[in-house]
Amino acid sequence: MIAKSLTVTSLAVLALARATSTRKTCKVAAIGGGEDDGPAINSAFKKCAKNSKIVLDKYYVVDTLLKTENLDNVEIELSGTVQYTPDIAKWSPQSLYLTYQNATTAWWLSGKDIHLYGGGTIDGNGQVWWDTYNNTHDSGTAGGSSRTFARPIPLTVGNSTNVKIENIKQIGSPFWNNFVYQSSHVTYTNIHINTVSDSSSPTANSDGWDIYRSSDVTIENSHVNNDDDCVSFKPNSTNIIVQNMWCNGSHGISVGSLGQYAGEMDIVANVFVKNITMLNAQNGARIKVFGGNPSPQSTMGGGTGYVRNITFRDFHVQNVDNPIIIDQCYSTNADVCAQYPSNLSISDVHYYNVTGTSSGAEGSVVVDIECSATCNDITATGTHLTAGGNATSTEYICKNIATQAQLDFNCTAPSS
Repeated sequence: MIAKSLTVTSLAVLALARATSTRKTCKVAAIGGGEDDGPAINSAFKKCAKNSKIVLDKYYVVDTLLKTENLDNVEIELSGTVQYTPDIAKWSPQSLYLTYQNATTAWWLSGKDIHLYGGGTIDGNGQVWWDTYNNTHDSGTAGGSSRTFARPIPLTVGNSTNVKIENIKQIGSPFWNNFVYQSSHVTYTNIHINTVSDSSSPTANSDGWDIYRSSDVTIENSHVNNDDDCVSFKPNSTNIIVQNMWCNGSHGISVGSLGQYAGEMDIVANVFVKNITMLNAQNGARIKVFGGNPSPQSTMGGGTGYVRNITFRDFHVQNVDNPIIIDQCYSTNADVCAQYPSNLSISDVHYYNVTGTSSGAEGSVVVDIECSATCNDITATGTHLTAGGNATSTEYICKNIATQAQLDFNCTAPSS
């Protein structure tokens, strides 16, 4: 029996070696001189769309939408640099439109069984977008881009399954760095993101990852230096793991924003967040939901849905304005929110070992959990938070929590 097992194993290894040795390879040459390498990259992906390997080991200038789709069992070795041109007039109409929050992308990566790796860099060349946005504030819908001033996402995994992206650097994204769009079984590991402005213009909407209508997504072992969400779970994100992350300058690990579009149902469920270091940030463990809205065509609140089964574990904060926050009036005027509360329910949210210090920007408040309707099964254990700045005490704000006894801190009602 042992000899037979060894024989079968040896045959399997031999077959794998043979398959690897016969794999078709497309190696993309760079034109140089600032010429557009986009068409050559697209051509390579068409030639090597199945059971193949694509090598991007040069410095590539890209002035053309990368639409690499219908891939099947493809390796992408990115050991060089893909840098997009900073041509707003060209990219605004040519980047691929993705509907949600008017997002567009410069690279649409689509198919099944895809492995992107290699230690290379994706450079969004975003400074011109940040400076222009700082002057025009042309952001379209809340949290989004606009149809007249599109800020393309450097890499979108869309309509895909079984994708692994690892050992990649991303710098200078005009908008979100990564978008997981209508996909499943996607893993990111060892990704280093640095989206920081060289001028006084902030890098607006520079999220590390946004997940939308996708399931079974894992993001792990990564560093993010940016000015917006480190990871954001957009509508209909389910079965998500985010772990072993270092985030600086962030707006938090965020569930949401949700409920933005009237008449639409948004769901985020089964999210597990573990071992997070959050530094110099606006928020830590965050849930953000738009309030209600009287207009049936509203794009600023009024949607329905739920948030359920969310866990934040071993979450350390340092100099963070809101270490724990649930906001059901996100981007909603207080008077409108009071008259038209959020239509989304929040339940089964658990905080384990959230520790560290706030920035003191909210005075003594380190926890702010305010629900429009009753939030059920909200728990916290191992909470050790200290208010920073000039605060001399620590305050925990709670509103409409069904069972405050499941929290390991004493709640105070909001002042208004």
